[in-house]
Amino acid sequence: MNKQEIQQKVESAIDQIRPYLEADGGNIRFVELTDDMIVNVELQGACRTCPMSIITLKNGVEAAVKKAVPEIVSVEAINLNK
Repeated sequence: MNKQEIQQKVESAIDQIRPYLEADGGNIRFVELTDDMIVNVELQGACRTCPMSIITLKNGVEAAVKKAVPEIVSVEAINLNK
């Protein structure tokens, strides 16, 4: 599978999670897939300021993306202060 195909699968997995984030006033935007197979996303709306965002990101978004695309190493939010 090439990088473009992987990116399409990642975006599809994110689209499946999006309604759950939107239900809580948040959203997520795919930013890029790095050569190291790290997915960078931007958390938006309520997800940006929620103290539970990192848990949602890792236990929800990252888990779903890795399940759909096992090649992915990690999902990182570029706009969360760690």
